[in-house]
Amino acid sequence: MGAQMRASRAGPLIGTVRAPGDKSISHRALILGALAHGVTDVEGLLEGDDVKATAAAMAAFGAGVERLGEGRWRIEGRGALAEPTEVIDCGNAGTGVRLIMGAAAGFALSATFTGDASLRGRPMNRVLKPLGEMGASWICRAGGRLPLTLAGGNLRRIAYRLPEPSAQVKSAVLLAGLRADGGVEVIEPEATRDHTERMLRAFGARVEVTDEGAGRRIVLAGGQTLTGTEVRVPGDPSSAAFPLVAALITPGSVVTVEGMLLNPLRIGLLDTLGEMGADLSVTNLREAGGETIADVTARYSQLTGVETPPERAPSMIDEYPILAVAAAFARGPTVMRGIGEMRVKESDRIALMAAGLAACGVGVEEGADSLTIMGVRGRANHGVSGGARVATHGDHRIAMSHLILGLGSDAPVAVDEPGMIATSFPGFLPLMRGLGGEIED
Repeated sequence: MGAQMRASRAGPLIGTVRAPGDKSISHRALILGALAHGVTDVEGLLEGDDVKATAAAMAAFGAGVERLGEGRWRIEGRGALAEPTEVIDCGNAGTGVRLIMGAAAGFALSATFTGDASLRGRPMNRVLKPLGEMGASWICRAGGRLPLTLAGGNLRRIAYRLPEPSAQVKSAVLLAGLRADGGVEVIEPEATRDHTERMLRAFGARVEVTDEGAGRRIVLAGGQTLTGTEVRVPGDPSSAAFPLVAALITPGSVVTVEGMLLNPLRIGLLDTLGEMGADLSVTNLREAGGETIADVTARYSQLTGVETPPERAPSMIDEYPILAVAAAFARGPTVMRGIGEMRVKESDRIALMAAGLAACGVGVEEGADSLTIMGVRGRANHGVSGGARVATHGDHRIAMSHLILGLGSDAPVAVDEPGMIATSFPGFLPLMRGLGGEIED
């Protein structure tokens, strides 16, 4: 990929594609496979840069990690992590580094973590706080930033109430709790994606989950042994969102994404698009590895702006950038509330989406934890102007979202640093071109 990538309006997008493997499940399969006794065979693993960094990290912690073929990996777990002899470089993977720190904290070892410039700028305090309460210690840069050296072992049981919804923090605490004296309890105010709980069960752990209002109480008993298993990774809904939204905003389009994960805590975007009037159909519903998957078809639709409630944010926190693109082509305003978490992702995604859309002629209003998009449909000049070169600050979802915007804009839209797309969606460019998208690198 070059120093920039540019998307232009072309004909309708037509075709059937398969989304890359779910990133959240791919990270967890590698980490739990390394913690388990015996062999774990994984099919459909996302082979993006983030997940490959986690695979390399698990090898550094002593697990046998072998690539058998496209998306097919074998992890030979030793039932414990060994002290690595090298610095663990997690690249751009916030999920990877936080979950690995949780897993490593349970063992009497020291490990040093770093990442790329983006990850080194992201604070780790939210995960360090509960790990510290359990007995782990660390030394790091100001603000809880990487590089960071973590010392683990001799953890004690805590009951930890998450100050704000975060599947990453919850998962790190649960993984640490596997080795804590007496296990661990996590109380979350709002239910977040539950892949860790589901996968722990698949590896043989006992996990009790109790609904408490909008939230959940998760109890993991201590002293449990994980056993290697088989994991089939479903298609990532966060990646599937890009071709689906592209179809919704491009006249005449019909796009089907096969094998997409439909975990109820991951489909807030589909719910929101449905409220906006999107023509979406779900077929071939089936179960795979404790998760529900299906084929999802999107057809070009006349969308209408909506207000997304704050409580929906955990189920679509990574999809707000592409929702903002759909909202730009809708009639009337779309208001996204309770999305402050977006400011501490790979970048400040609220600020970058607001800046990119504004540069492309879309009205936006930015709040501390909200974003309002003034949809252009129904106005006298009802197209999205486009024509900008958008600064992505190395954020893959910002890059892909603005390229989808360019497919429906009056003038082409370019993004810088497109190489970062490979962190989550290495096949993005050929997939979109195969559907008929006009994207030049």
